[in-house]
Amino acid sequence: MNRPQYILQPVNPYFIAFSLAAAFLLNLLPWDKLVGVPDFVALVLLFWNIHQPRKVGMGIAFMLGLLMDVHDASLLGEHALAYTLLSYGAITIHRRVLWLSLGLQTFAILPLLVGSQLVPFVIRLVMGAAFPGWSYLVSGFVAAALWPIVSPLLLLPQRRPVDPDDTRPI
Repeated sequence: MNRPQYILQPVNPYFIAFSLAAAFLLNLLPWDKLVGVPDFVALVLLFWNIHQPRKVGMGIAFMLGLLMDVHDASLLGEHALAYTLLSYGAITIHRRVLWLSLGLQTFAILPLLVGSQLVPFVIRLVMGAAFPGWSYLVSGFVAAALWPIVSPLLLLPQRRPVDPDDTRPI
C-alpha cells in the first residue's frame, strides 16, 4: 500500500484516437510469418476499455474489428465479434482490475486477451479452415506480458508532474 497515488489529468480524446490508430498501423505490418506477435489493437483497446470505459466502448471495438477483418481478408465479423467480447469483458471487470498492481493486472487480463484470440480461431475452424496450430494462441500470452509496459506508457500523458509545493493544498 506504499505505492504513490497519482492524480491523473483528464484524457485527451485525440490521444485515445492516436493510440488506437497507431495500434491499428502496427497490426497492418507484415507480421504473418512470426509466431507470438500480439494483437496491438486488442491490447490498446483493452487498456482504454479498462481506464476509460465511457469514452471507448463496444461500438468502437466493433468498428476496429471490422477494419481488422477487412485488412486480414477474413470472414467479415470475426474480429468484430472478438473485439466486442473483449470490450464487454474489460468493461465488466474494469473497476476490479484498477485496484490490482500491474503484475496482478497481467493475470486478470490474460483470459480476455487469450479469449480474443480464441474467437477467430474457433470461427475459422467451424468454417472449415485448416487447423493453424496452437501457436496461434501464443499471441494472447505475449500481449498480456506486454501489459506492464503498455499501461504506464499510455498513462504517461495523463500524469501530473510530481511537484512538492508546500503552498498548494492539493
